[in-house]
Amino acid sequence: MTSKTSSHQIAHLSEAEAFFKAHPEVDAIDIIFTNMCGVPRGKRLRAHEVLGVYKEGRFLPGSAVIVDITGRDTEETGLVWEDGDADRRIHPIPGTLVPTPWAGPNAAQFLTGFYELDGTPNDLDPRHVLGRVIDRLAGHGLTPDVAVELEFYLVDAKRGKDGRPTPARSPSSGETPHDIQVYGLAEMEDFRPFFDDLYACAAAQNLPLEAAISEYAPGQFEMTLAHKADALQACDDAIMHKRMVKAIAQKHGMEATFMAKPFEQSAGNGMHLHASMLDAAGKNAFASEDPQGTPLLRHAIAGMQATIADAFLIFAPNANSYRRFKANSYAPVAPTWGVNNRTVSFRVTAGPPASRHVEHRIGGADANPYLAMAAMLAGMCYGIEHKLDPGAPVVGNGYEAVTTAPPMPTNWFAALDRFSGSEVMKDLLGARFVEMFSIVKQTEMERFFGAVPDLDYAWYLRTA
Repeated sequence: MTSKTSSHQIAHLSEAEAFFKAHPEVDAIDIIFTNMCGVPRGKRLRAHEVLGVYKEGRFLPGSAVIVDITGRDTEETGLVWEDGDADRRIHPIPGTLVPTPWAGPNAAQFLTGFYELDGTPNDLDPRHVLGRVIDRLAGHGLTPDVAVELEFYLVDAKRGKDGRPTPARSPSSGETPHDIQVYGLAEMEDFRPFFDDLYACAAAQNLPLEAAISEYAPGQFEMTLAHKADALQACDDAIMHKRMVKAIAQKHGMEATFMAKPFEQSAGNGMHLHASMLDAAGKNAFASEDPQGTPLLRHAIAGMQATIADAFLIFAPNANSYRRFKANSYAPVAPTWGVNNRTVSFRVTAGPPASRHVEHRIGGADANPYLAMAAMLAGMCYGIEHKLDPGAPVVGNGYEAVTTAPPMPTNWFAALDRFSGSEVMKDLLGARFVEMFSIVKQTEMERFFGAVPDLDYAWYLRTA
C-alpha cells in the first residue's frame, strides 16, 4: 500500500448538489478515469446515480488500470485473473463536474481517481503517481507552477483513397489545406466555427484555454492552457481539453488526432510542458536577471538531462511516437538545453525575470499528461536533490550540438529496456508502477509487432 498523497482529493457531495441545482436538465453524465495509456474510460450514469458516487464512490474493476491502448486486458501483470478482477473504487476529483455542451443540454462529465477499498490511493493511477512526485518536491519547500501545450491535427472524417487520413477541409471555404502556413491567420479563420465552439465549451467548463496558433503543417494547430500552481489540476485540464477537442471536431464533421506522427512528411504533434518552482513564499525560485536563471533552475535542467533516457518511455509511449524525432523538425533529438532556443529539448524561455521558467519539448501529444508531468518533475527533483550541473547552454543549432548527457533512446525497445530497469524511476515514480507500466508496454509492443502490416506484403510477398 502507498501512503496518501497530495492527489488524494475527493470532491464533496455538496459540489454535486450545487451542480444539479444549477443544471436540473442534466441526466447523462460521463464519469471518466484516465489509466496508464492516457485513454479516458468510465461509465455513463443518470443524475440520480451521481449523488451516490459523490457520497461513497463507485466500483470499477482493478483491471481498468492496466488495459492497453486498445482496451485489452494485460494479463501478464497478474492483476486480472489472479486478482479475481476485483473491484476498486473511484472517487470524483473536485472541480471537474461540468457540462459537456457538445453532447447536448442534458450532458455532463467529471473526472475520477482510483483507490483501494480501504481508501488508499492506488499506486498505479497516473494521477497518484504525479501526486507522489509533487509531495517529494514539497519536502524541499517547492511547488511546481506548470502549463501544458498540446498540438493536434484536424483531419477529414473520411479517409483518402489509400485509406490514410488527409487534412480536414475548411468548413468556411471547403478547401483542403496544402501549405504549411505556420502562424497563418487565414488558416485560423478557415476553421473559425470549430474554434468558436471550442472556446465557448471551454468557458462552460471553466477550462483556462488560451492562445491558439496554426502550426508547422497543413491542418495542424497548437493550443495553450494557463499556468497553474497545481500540477494535478493542470493535467486534469489537459485531459478535459483533449476530450473536448475530439468531440467538437466530430461535431463539425472532422476528426482531431493527437497521434505523435500522423503524416510521414509533416511535423509531429508535441506536448510541451512549461514549469517553474515556487518557494515557500509563493515566489518563482527560478526568477533571475540572468537569462539562464538561478542555480536551482540549472539543477532542475541537469536533472531532466540525467533522467531523460530512463523516463523516455513515458514521453514516447507508443510505436508511432518514435517517428516524430527527426533533426530539423522542431522535435528534439538530444537532451540539450538553451535560452530562447527551439532547437533544444529544454528551453529557458524569453521574458521578464519574474516569469523565468523552462519548457520541456520532448514529449509527444500521445503521452499521458499526468505521467509526462510526473516524469518531468521527477527529473527536476533528481537534479535539485543531487545539485547537478547541466553544463553550458547550446547557442545556435541544437541539432548539431554535442552533449555529455545520456542519449535519448531511438526506438521503443530501447526505451522500454531502459525504463524497466531504472532504479531512479522506481525511486521517484514507485517501483510497482514502473514494473506494471513496463509490462503493459511490453505486452502492447508484442501485440503491435505481432500484426502483419500492408507494408510487409508490399515489400516481401513477391521479393523475399
